[in-house]
Amino acid sequence: CYLESNSTAMYLDKWLKLSSLFRNFFAKRTKELKPAVQSAPGWKLFGKVPPRENLPKDSKIIQQEYEARTGRMYKPPPPSARRKNIEFEPLSTTALILEDRPANLPAKSVEEALRHRQEYDEMVAEAKKREIKEAHKRKKIMRERFKQEENIASAMVIWVNEILPNWEGMRATRRVRELWWQGLPPSVRGKVWSLAVGNELNITPELYEIFLSRAKERWKSFSETSSENDIEGASVADREASLELIKLDISRTFPSLYIFQKGGPYHDLLHSVLGAYTCYRPDVGYVQGMSFIAAVLILNLEEADAFIAFANLLNKPCQLAFFRVDHSMMLKYFAAFEVFFEENLPKLFLHFKSYSLTPDIYLIDWIFTLYSKSLPLDLACRVWDVFCRDGEEFLFRTGLGILRLYEDILLQMDFIHIAQFLTKLPEDITSEKLFSCIAAIQMQNSNKKWAQVFASLMKDNKEGDKNHSPALKS
Repeated sequence: CYLESNSTAMYLDKWLKLSSLFRNFFAKRTKELKPAVQSAPGWKLFGKVPPRENLPKDSKIIQQEYEARTGRMYKPPPPSARRKNIEFEPLSTTALILEDRPANLPAKSVEEALRHRQEYDEMVAEAKKREIKEAHKRKKIMRERFKQEENIASAMVIWVNEILPNWEGMRATRRVRELWWQGLPPSVRGKVWSLAVGNELNITPELYEIFLSRAKERWKSFSETSSENDIEGASVADREASLELIKLDISRTFPSLYIFQKGGPYHDLLHSVLGAYTCYRPDVGYVQGMSFIAAVLILNLEEADAFIAFANLLNKPCQLAFFRVDHSMMLKYFAAFEVFFEENLPKLFLHFKSYSLTPDIYLIDWIFTLYSKSLPLDLACRVWDVFCRDGEEFLFRTGLGILRLYEDILLQMDFIHIAQFLTKLPEDITSEKLFSCIAAIQMQNSNKKWAQVFASLMKDNKEGDKNHSPALKS
């Protein structure tokens, strides 16, 4: 025990001597370095900076020097009096204008403080006005939305209880046509579309299943025997080879909805409808733009009903001409469109003519997709509503309505900007504005309606063909 206590005492004695030695060493070192720090240049991150020659002044000294130099004395208002009777505080940095300056800066003068108060009050007043204006705008939107919902609910009752049970007798009445123009309630939209489009092809759900199974067999055989490059280079005669091309186009159908892309809830459904159609109509096959039409129908109808409506819709003369790329027929439709274009919008018509801007540049995309790609989906559905009522004429009337809506803008543009604008229309277009412009379009030229103008163009074409016939020349 004695040895252990003795060794411990020796250890403590050595430790105390060492700690004292280090403490003295570092104290001397610090004293030696102090003058050097004041005389040597300082350092910052990207280079040297000269040291401060004078020590920083106290904020009170700065304020006293400022007051002695200017002869002004300023007493800041007490904290309790600051921002008194302010009902509205904007959530931004504008209120900082009322704050006093930091203590190391000259204080505000009375005149400056009053000016800042006035400026702040003006900013608060403007903020109040904006807030009140936005609140009124929100209330107006809500009132319009509630009114629209009430109108839809009341219209739905009329459609379900009165019109649909007596469809054939009521569809052409003035009351129904006016109600139709206002837009169909979403709950009856698919049913009305099916009835309006009809089923001249007599397609049954069983027939759809047959062509769907054939499409699935084709998909299986393509995946086993053909590469994608072979399919893309398929001949026109083999239109069913377009089955594989459908996959490439589905991903571009309403991409913002994320419901038709791979993994989405309607991807397989859209694939099935389009695949069955390519087997049902191999003479037409799949054409880019069909996916948008089928997608809109799928959103409003059951699978088999969507296919039946899709096949009958594409069998209409206008759609068949465009999807079969019948250039002669397409030119007749463009010519008829230009007749009413010149009649309704003469200034814009001449402006387009001066740049040799023909209707095919913007109409093809609109007609191919029935405006479902160019317009917001809810607005496109309302266009479809009246299209099912009035037929192909309304498609071209809608095109003229769009041109009328943006006439003032288009008159200021050149060829390239017009083409770009009409290819991608503004997203903020509203149904009220568009349909008011469509309503202003008169589809009558020299007492001739659309059907009569188109028929006369077809007649002229036939007579021209006879005059140029080799048989007549011989």
